[in-house]
Amino acid sequence: MKVHQISPEHLSIEKVKQIISDNYTLKLSAEAIKRIVRCREYLDKKMETQQEPIYGVTTGFGSLCNISIGKDELSQLQKNLVMSHACGTGEKVPQDIVKITLLLKVQSLSYGFSGVQLITVERLIEMFNNNILPVLYQQGSLGASGDLAPLAHLSLPLLGLGEVYFNGEICPASEIMKRKNWQPIELQSKEGLALLNGTQFMSSYAVYSIIRAEQLSEAADMIGALSLDAYDGRIEPFNLAVHLIRPHFGQLKTAETILELLSGSQIITQEKTHVQDPYSFRCMPQVHGASKDAIRYVKSVITTEINSATDNPTVIPDKDLVISAGNFHGQPLAIVMDFLAIAIAELGSISGQRTYQLISGKRNLPHFLVAKPGLNSGFMIPQYTAASIVSQSKQLCCPASVDSIESSQGQEDHVSMGANAATKLYRVVENTFRVLGIELFNAAQALEFRRPLRSSDILEFLVEKYREIVPFIDNDDVMYPHIDNSVNFLKRNF
Repeated sequence: MKVHQISPEHLSIEKVKQIISDNYTLKLSAEAIKRIVRCREYLDKKMETQQEPIYGVTTGFGSLCNISIGKDELSQLQKNLVMSHACGTGEKVPQDIVKITLLLKVQSLSYGFSGVQLITVERLIEMFNNNILPVLYQQGSLGASGDLAPLAHLSLPLLGLGEVYFNGEICPASEIMKRKNWQPIELQSKEGLALLNGTQFMSSYAVYSIIRAEQLSEAADMIGALSLDAYDGRIEPFNLAVHLIRPHFGQLKTAETILELLSGSQIITQEKTHVQDPYSFRCMPQVHGASKDAIRYVKSVITTEINSATDNPTVIPDKDLVISAGNFHGQPLAIVMDFLAIAIAELGSISGQRTYQLISGKRNLPHFLVAKPGLNSGFMIPQYTAASIVSQSKQLCCPASVDSIESSQGQEDHVSMGANAATKLYRVVENTFRVLGIELFNAAQALEFRRPLRSSDILEFLVEKYREIVPFIDNDDVMYPHIDNSVNFLKRNF
């Protein structure tokens, strides 16, 4: 069993991917334990000596911040907070994203600025390690004051409440606790707030999406190169001399990649009768490249976020400070997730146009990529499907981060809507896999009409692997299983 030590050291997105995909277990480092315990002890002493109210520790929450709570009610206050805030609704959050949320919540609490008990963090780790994943819902968070509703659902099982996924089924958390002989956690002052404040719901979607975005960027280049060759396109627009005089990083990288992918192709080097290709082929460096640059920037912001403490108030023992501020506000994530959605949608948009060109009966390719069009509709409707998905992604790119709705009786009067940005981004990512899967379906079909000429070794190997699960279409067939297989092929191989 592979083990990842939770520590204050840097957590990369690559490491998160590895932890989730390779089923690592988690363990707190000695330094993390020291920080968690020291912060809790400091907060307990602070409550004994400070007369003034401490927000969320000895007071109510949100607009109830001016109501002081007696010492004998502090634990009930925190339990009430978790229960009352579990107001999620809508579709259930995918289990992989729930698991990332658990990991990121543990990571954030491990820095020792949150005031939680050690036993609380250890229980979250036990849930992660036993694949006991709370049932979360996609709707309910405004993306400020933290992801209150979804993180409340994440925290309910600590109290023996709510539901969890276990062995592929949804079960009451109380039932699983009995099986594991776990007792409910008795939350101490500030703990409920530490659990519910924070951006881990948004961040988990952001991490998942950036991992998938890098896959999509790589796949878009390779499938685009295959489509270019199948379309009998020209290689000159990828000459580096063009891109060195407009040296955006992503543009240069894309041109270099396409040149490498098509090196050795008999098709790309044959004499051309056409002078120019449509933009969807000719401008791949500029379009794919802009998305690459966006992905790089967004990744840097997300990496900063997952290495941060984002609950409130912030407890800083070394400086003898308990400060109520706004690290829970999701604006940094909301803006970049809107940005990433646009960048990923554009990979789908240009892909959809290449698919349209491939079925158009140009460049000596048969109409709709079948030998007997008319009797056969061939690849007519997969292009419709791609067009529908591209259009939906465009609609989903309306930014969430420019919206705000007043809440908590005006105390929380500007919110990020980062959770809506996150769930929209997720849909755009999944949509773009489908659009690129359809392009690959078309490009591999079109390539066969160029025989006996061969593409490059790299692209021929791609098509060979692809043909293990998706056949060449001679006559009309039920197409949706082939589209599904194409999408799954992309997710597994990039």
